[in-house]
Amino acid sequence: MSAADARAGAAPRKNTALPKAQTLIEALPWLTRHHGKTVVIKFGGNAMVDEQLKAAFAQDVVFLRHAGLRPVVVHGGGPQISSQLERLGLESEFKAGLRVTTPETMDVVRMVLAGQVQRELVNLLNQHGPLAVGMTGEDAHIMTATKHFAEIAGERVDLGRVGDIASIDTGAIEALLDDGRIPVVSSIARSADDDHIYNVNADTAAAALAAGLGAETLMVLTDVEGLYADWPHSDEVISRLTTSELERLLPSLASGMVPKMRGCLHAVRNGVRTARVLDGRVQHSILLEIFTDEGIGTMVVPDGAEEKETSAS
Repeated sequence: MSAADARAGAAPRKNTALPKAQTLIEALPWLTRHHGKTVVIKFGGNAMVDEQLKAAFAQDVVFLRHAGLRPVVVHGGGPQISSQLERLGLESEFKAGLRVTTPETMDVVRMVLAGQVQRELVNLLNQHGPLAVGMTGEDAHIMTATKHFAEIAGERVDLGRVGDIASIDTGAIEALLDDGRIPVVSSIARSADDDHIYNVNADTAAAALAAGLGAETLMVLTDVEGLYADWPHSDEVISRLTTSELERLLPSLASGMVPKMRGCLHAVRNGVRTARVLDGRVQHSILLEIFTDEGIGTMVVPDGAEEKETSAS
C-alpha cells in the first residue's frame, strides 16, 4: 500500500471517530456533575413491550452504573397486567388514571410485576454483568401503603387495592447501591395498618423512593415526548418548568399524565434536584437527557432555580 493510500484510509477513520470524541467531551461536565449521585428511573410505557427499546433501556442503565452513577429502577407493568387479566377473563377498569384493583386483580398484579416483568428486566440488565437485584416494595418494608381513594367530580371513589405511599425505608436499597448493584423495584407495597397488599402507581412509587433516597434526579419514561404546552391544540413540549408552574397546570392535564407530573412535583419539593419526563419510545432517551446539552422531554426544577443559575453565571 502506498503512503497516499494509507493516508486516504486514515482520513475516513478520523472523520468517523471525531464526532464520537466530541460526544464524549460534551458528556464530561454531566458525568462530573452526576458522579456518585443516585438516579431513580421509572420504567414504563412502550419501552416495556418493545424488544429493541427494552434492550436499549438496559444498556442505558448499565452505562449509568459504569459511568459512576447509582441507578435505581422502579417499574410498573400496565400492558402486561392488562394482557394477563384479559387472558383470565377479568375486566380492566381505570378511574382517575389509576387501575381499579379488586382482590382478584391484585393477585394478578403481584404475579405479573414480581414474577414476570421484574424477572425479565433483571435478566436484561444482568446480560451486562452481575449487577441487577430484583425486589418489591414489600421486601424489607421498603414501601408501606395506605388505601387510596380517588376524587372524581367532587365524589370519593373506592379503587379497591390501590395504595398511597405511607412510608419509605431505603436501607435495603442503599445497601445494594453501596455494593455496586442496580436495584429493580416492583411497585407493590404491604399495608401500614392491615395485612393487605396494595397496587401502588409506579410513578408515585418512583417519586417517593427518589425523595427517600435523596436522589439527584427522577426520570419518568412514558409514551409521549414530554408535557405539552397546550394539548391537543399544540404538540409543543415544555422543556422546563418550576414546581409552582407545574402545580398551576395540574388541573388541566389529561388523567394519564396526572400521576407522572404529581410524582415529579412531589420529588422536587422533597429534595430531588430535578425530575424529568422522557419519551421512552426513543432509544437511549436516558443518555440523551442526562449527557447532552440539548436534552429531551420536560424537566421540573424547584422554584427559584432559574434565579440561582443566573446569579451563579
